[in-house]
Amino acid sequence: MDELDEKLVTLLRHNGRRSISDLAIDLKVSRATIRARMEKLERDGGILGYTVILRADAVELPVRGIMMVEIEGRVTDRVIQTLGGFPEISAIHTTNGRWDLIIELGAQTLSDLDHVLRRIRLVPGITSSETNLLLATPRSTRARL
Repeated sequence: MDELDEKLVTLLRHNGRRSISDLAIDLKVSRATIRARMEKLERDGGILGYTVILRADAVELPVRGIMMVEIEGRVTDRVIQTLGGFPEISAIHTTNGRWDLIIELGAQTLSDLDHVLRRIRLVPGITSSETNLLLATPRSTRARL
């Protein structure tokens, strides 16, 4: 990706439905150039697709945390499937090292977060966990409304 592609992707990240004409005006190039760049990015896999962001996905909960989880035995898939049913969990990552999973979660209040953490710790196969509150997010590539 060159500088023009990077600027194009940045604009599309903020609004994937912008017209080619608007993108061309903002980037000071022709519509044909934008169309060709987008087609090339899609063909080469630089852009995998376009999506809808629901308000519930874009509004941050006021209390957020990262939970590191240790899993006993070979039940990782079962634990991930169970955790996938928790609406408070926004992402589940597998990892190496001491922890098997890293979970991003959020709640309206500290009391609500405490309740979620207690429920997660009761999931069969989870043997240990550590949670850290997220205080601020100076940089993120996730779309926000």
